[in-house]
Amino acid sequence: MWSIRPNTAASVPSAAVRLAFAANRASGGGLDPEPLAAAMRAAGADVAVFSCEPDDLERAADWGPERVAVAGGDGTVGACAELAGRLDVPLAVVPTGTANDFARVNELPEDPRAAAELAATGTRMRPRELGRLGDGRPFVNAASAGLASVAARRAQPLKPRLGPLAYFVGALRAAATEHPLQCTVRVDGHEVHAGGAWQVIVAISGAFGAGSGIEATRSDDGALDVVVIPAKSRLTLARRAWGLRRHTIAEQGAVDHHRGAVAELELPAGSEFNVDGEIRDRGLDRVTVKPGAFALVVG
Repeated sequence: MWSIRPNTAASVPSAAVRLAFAANRASGGGLDPEPLAAAMRAAGADVAVFSCEPDDLERAADWGPERVAVAGGDGTVGACAELAGRLDVPLAVVPTGTANDFARVNELPEDPRAAAELAATGTRMRPRELGRLGDGRPFVNAASAGLASVAARRAQPLKPRLGPLAYFVGALRAAATEHPLQCTVRVDGHEVHAGGAWQVIVAISGAFGAGSGIEATRSDDGALDVVVIPAKSRLTLARRAWGLRRHTIAEQGAVDHHRGAVAELELPAGSEFNVDGEIRDRGLDRVTVKPGAFALVVG
């Protein structure tokens, strides 16, 4: 069994590690998992390939892996992280999506082949938190309502042509046309905001939007970071955007930053939000966090 210890070397197994490889074939415009699986086998792993669909992940669990690896964008990591934590085995991530914010913030290899080899051979682990929406959906980066969800939706058709730049273009269009979101935010039962907000972010790793982030966030402190950007003049959005790109948004004076174990958001009916790059319309009413939920294979 692999232990969950931060930045410590685990003993290398004497036999080939039994690795369940879950691949999202739709990520990055189309993924063939076989070359990555071949790289893992060449590195000495016994690999079985699965999809990221819930039924197939249960098949992966039944196979009895000693390690779980996932290839896809950030939206596919959460379910595999939950699986790895449930099985008490390490998780390895092969970034093949558009933004790959989780891999970036955890300093994983950008090259998929290098990440696949690390998945098979890596012996260093870091404990990571796992967030969970009110409807049960797990996530590893952030859930964000307001401009972020509009920007993500507008970025979708641009991804094939612009790649990560699509998020920036989508954000510019959202900032120019959208109105503040009316919401109530509570952290550990205490109301911290009521009224208009340009954006509300509930963060685990704090990474999102193809390079944006919240530097104050940690994935090992057992707390959610809740950042509220109040609805001020549209002219202030340039400074907020700069803070997000520089990861200093939580330090800006007009921005509210809170930490807690439970975040609750009341939003207008039908409101959408962005969680790990995917658009959803339910689950933000109650968000929780589980510390040390899984062990991540790192370089």
